[in-house]
Amino acid sequence: MYNVTLIPGDGIGPEITEAVKAVIDAAGVKICWDEQEVGQKALEKYGDPLPKHVIESIRANKVALKGPVTTQIGKGFKSINVTLRQTFDLYANIRPVKSLPGVNSIFNNVDIVIFRENTEDLYAGIENAIDDDRVEAIKVITRKASRRIAQKAFEYAKAHGRKKVTAIHKANIMKKADGLFLEEARKVAEKNKDIKYEELIVDNACMQLVQHPEKFDVIVTENLYGDIISDLCAGLVGGLGVVPGINEGQEFTIFEAVHGSAPDIAGKNIANPLALILSAVEMLKHLGEDTAAHAIRNGVFDLLKRGKNLTPDLGGSATTHEMTKELCSLIA
Repeated sequence: MYNVTLIPGDGIGPEITEAVKAVIDAAGVKICWDEQEVGQKALEKYGDPLPKHVIESIRANKVALKGPVTTQIGKGFKSINVTLRQTFDLYANIRPVKSLPGVNSIFNNVDIVIFRENTEDLYAGIENAIDDDRVEAIKVITRKASRRIAQKAFEYAKAHGRKKVTAIHKANIMKKADGLFLEEARKVAEKNKDIKYEELIVDNACMQLVQHPEKFDVIVTENLYGDIISDLCAGLVGGLGVVPGINEGQEFTIFEAVHGSAPDIAGKNIANPLALILSAVEMLKHLGEDTAAHAIRNGVFDLLKRGKNLTPDLGGSATTHEMTKELCSLIA
C-alpha cells in the first residue's frame, strides 16, 4: 500500500482523476489516496489557494498526483504549479514526448524527453513597476540550478540508452544569463563524453523541431524556453491530452497532467484522461511498480490502436467513463 497525495484540481480534473484511480485499481496496485483541494475551491473554503495542510500532505507522502488547476491570467493568486515547484524545490520538469499509435499527428517517429529547469528564470516572479508605462521582469539564472538540470538530463540519457543531449538557449542575446547556463551544461557534458552534446539557439531549435523532430533525443533548457518547447513538442504527437508531466526534486515528486482545466467541458463526461493516466504510469515506475506501469501503458497503446471507445478529442464519441472502462478491461 502506497500513500499518495491526490490533487484533483479544477474543471475536468475530478473526472480524469477518478479515471486514473479506476485504471490503477485494474492494474492491481493498492494506493491510499490523500485527496486535497487547491486553487479557487480551497481559497473559498480555507482562505488560501494552497493551504498548509496540502503542503504537509505532500511533505509526508513525498509523492503527489495532480490534475489541472486553473491559473488566472494577469490577476488572482500566484500559479499553484509554480508555487508547488518552488516550495518543494522540484527543479526538474520532465516531459517524455512520444508518438502514439492511432493518434492523428503529422509525425510518427517522435521520441523526445525534455528536461526543463523548473525553479528560476523569469518564473522567479520578480517584477517591478518602474513607472506607469514600464514594468521590469528579472530573469534569474544560477550556476547551481543550471548544473543540476544538466546533470539530471545526462543521468537520464545514460540510464535509458539515449545518445544525445541538446542544450537550448539564447546566449547570442542574453550573453551573461544564458551564457552561464551553457557554461554549466558544457562542464557536465565534458564529464559525460559517451553522450553526444550539442547546443541550439531557441528559435532555430523550434524551427528544427517542427521540421525534423526525429533528430532530437534529450533536450535540456531553462524554464521559459522549456515551457514553450515542451508544449510545442506535445503538438507534434497529438497535443497536451496525450503527454505526461513530471516535476522532480531531490526528495519530492509531483506527477501531473500538463493540459488546462477545460471548464467548457467540465461535468460533461467527455474529457480525455490519457495525459493524467500516462503521468500515473510514470508515478508507478517511480514507486517501483514497473509491471503495473507497463500493463497500463500497453493498455493505452492497445486502446489507441483499436480506435474504439475514444473520447471526441481523439476522434471518437465515447464518454470518459466508457473509455476508462474499455482501458480497464484491456489492462485486466
